[in-house]
Amino acid sequence: MSRTLLESAPGQELLDDPAARSALVRRSLRHIARANRWFGGAAAVRFGLARALATAPRGANLSLLDVGTGQGDLPRMAVRWAARRGIRLRAVGLERHPVAARLAREHGLAAVVADGGALPLAAGSVDVVLLSQVAHHFSEPAIVLLIRECRRVARRAVIVADLRRSALAAPAFRLVGGLLRFDGDTLRDGVTSLRRGFTRESLARLLAAAGVPATVTRRPGARLVAVGLIPA
Repeated sequence: MSRTLLESAPGQELLDDPAARSALVRRSLRHIARANRWFGGAAAVRFGLARALATAPRGANLSLLDVGTGQGDLPRMAVRWAARRGIRLRAVGLERHPVAARLAREHGLAAVVADGGALPLAAGSVDVVLLSQVAHHFSEPAIVLLIRECRRVARRAVIVADLRRSALAAPAFRLVGGLLRFDGDTLRDGVTSLRRGFTRESLARLLAAAGVPATVTRRPGARLVAVGLIPA
């Protein structure tokens, strides 16, 4: 278990347990990467990147830290997205699951095993910190600690992308996920995650408490995105 992020949100998901069986974690993360493509997770991150890097000139050389990277599909997508805009984005993933970190490395992403509540980086050492679909796994005090740590190491922006509470989202995910042949753990955990999701107001309140005031925007796929720009 994480040394500092000890308080989890209600409910239990496979990825809440760093000791979960390797084969199950790998299978679940593969399906989560597919869900990111189909259910708006990747689009939400692109939306955040467009705002975080709106003033970055062509030819810029920037860094990205993805906290809770899973198999690394989102930061790898971010690198390609930035390259199309003439920006070189060097991405690193951080995971508390050793299995997930190994899987990210197998997919070509530099990844480290560390605690998101005590990031092993100096203040202001990364241009952009991405926190995608991670916050809902924790209690509110732990979320504030996590976002505060992201803010500490970010030089340019913090992007928080997460799930929005919606009465329709859980049954829709269960239906479409079944058609896509997601495994039982992923289907169950997806429903739990959606129930753990935020409202715009609740996420904005947590961001403000962490010192990252930002407008929270609703996006397709029951998503919320907030971009906290760091003053120069």
